[in-house]
Amino acid sequence: MSLAEAQAEAARAARASARQELAVLVALEFTGERRRLTAAAKLARDAAAMRAEAEDAPAAGSHHGWGGDLDFQESLQEFKELARSAGARVAATVVQRRARPDPATLVGHGKLDEIAAVAASADADLVLFDHDLTPTQLRNLEERLPCRVIDRTQLILDIFARHARTREGQLQVELAQLEYQLPRLAGRGKAMSQLGGGIGTRGPGETQLETDRRKINLRIDHVKEQLEAVRRIRRQQRQRREAVPVPVVALVGYTNAGKSTLFNALTEAGVLESARMFATLDPKLKQLQLPSRRKILLSDTVGFIRNLPHTLVTSFRATLEEVERAEVLLHVRDASSPMMDEQKVQVQKVLGELEVRGKPAIEVLNKIDLLPEVERAALGSGADGVPAVAVSALTRVGLDGLLAAIDGALVADPLVEARFRLPQSEGAALAALEAGAVVGEKTFEGNLVYLAARGPASLLERYRRFRERG
Repeated sequence: MSLAEAQAEAARAARASARQELAVLVALEFTGERRRLTAAAKLARDAAAMRAEAEDAPAAGSHHGWGGDLDFQESLQEFKELARSAGARVAATVVQRRARPDPATLVGHGKLDEIAAVAASADADLVLFDHDLTPTQLRNLEERLPCRVIDRTQLILDIFARHARTREGQLQVELAQLEYQLPRLAGRGKAMSQLGGGIGTRGPGETQLETDRRKINLRIDHVKEQLEAVRRIRRQQRQRREAVPVPVVALVGYTNAGKSTLFNALTEAGVLESARMFATLDPKLKQLQLPSRRKILLSDTVGFIRNLPHTLVTSFRATLEEVERAEVLLHVRDASSPMMDEQKVQVQKVLGELEVRGKPAIEVLNKIDLLPEVERAALGSGADGVPAVAVSALTRVGLDGLLAAIDGALVADPLVEARFRLPQSEGAALAALEAGAVVGEKTFEGNLVYLAARGPASLLERYRRFRERG
C-alpha cells in the first residue's frame, strides 16, 4: 500500500470512528417502469382537484405541482435525509435514468465507472444506493468500487440499529439484519468460498461459506428464542392491563410526520422529538383522559416509509401489536409534504400487511402551521368516509377537536347519559361518577343528591341501582 493510500485509509477510519463517514448517493429512476404515484394516490388527488374546482378553491397539495420529476426529486430528498439520519455526510449525488435495471450491476458499466471515479475523487467511505441490490449486484459493485456499498434496506436497518434502546428493539433489529445478511454471504470476499485453515479443517468438509451460514442460522434461532421470552413478558403485562379494560388508540403514519410531537402535545410524556427519520423505534404508551372523562392508552409507534423492508415489518410485528390491538388508529399525515398522498398509500400498504386496514381510523392532518391560510382552508374532511382533523402538534392548534373526534370514534364503551339519585352517604359512588363522567346539573334535597351524567356505559352501568326511574 502506498503512502497516499495509507493516509486515505487512515482518514476514512478516523471519520468512521467519529461517525462522519462520507457517502456518495446513487439515485435511480427506471423509465420503463417509471416510479409514479400509485393509482390510489392519483385518484385521491384527482378527486381533491375536482372538489376544489367545484368550490373554486385550490386543491390541497396543488401548490406542490405533483409532476413526475417532482416525485423523483422528493424521493431523492428523502433518501438524503435517510443518509443523514444514519450519520453520513453526503459528498456527492449521482443520478441515473435508464429503461430497466442492469441485472449485473443495476446501473450498467458506463455509469459504474462514473460512480467509481466520483467515489475516488471524493475519498468516500461508502456508496449508498437508493434501491435494493441482489447478492450478485452487491458482489459485482463491491469488486468495482473503491469503498463499501450499502443498499436502501441495509441503510434503514442501520438507522434502526442506532435508535433501538430497549432489549426487544435491539433483538428485533438484529433479527432483521441477520435475515438480510444470510442470502448475501456468497461472494463477500474470497475467503467465503474457501475451506477454513488449520488442523482438522483441511480436505473435504464444510466450506467457510457454509460455516458462516450455519453460524447465522444458529444466531437467528437464538435471537428468536430471546424475542419470544421478551414477548411472553409483554403478553403477561398486557393481560394484567386488560384486566382493567382501557381502550388503546395508536398513532401510525409516515416517518417524520410528527407523531412523537403530537404524542407529547396530548400526553406531556416528553418523548424524543426529532426531525431525523425513525427517531421513535420503541413503542411508548401513556394514559390520556378525553373530554368525556374516559381514559385511553395512547401508543406512539415506529414510522413507516416507502419500500419499508419486509424483514422489518416481520421482525417488528410484536412491537406493532399495539396497532393490531388498538380500537382506533390515528393516521398522522404531514399536511405540508408534497408527497402527502403517496405517503398515505405507503402507510396503508404496511397496515394491510398487519391486517388492520379495517379498523376505525381518524386522519390527523398535522403541521398546518407550515401551510398558508388558503391551503389550510382547502384541506379536505377525509376520504372513504374516514374523518379528518387538521392540527398543529407544534403550536397545539386543533387538539381539542382531535380529542373530541377520538371520543366519538370509540365504540367499545359508548357514551351514554343517565340521571342519578344518590344518598349523600354514598360519597365513593358520587366521587367515581364525577371523576369518570361529565356531570351536568346537580341538586340537593335533604340527604339526597340528584345529578345528570354523561360518560362511558361501563361506568354508569356500575351505579345503575342509583338511576332515576321513568
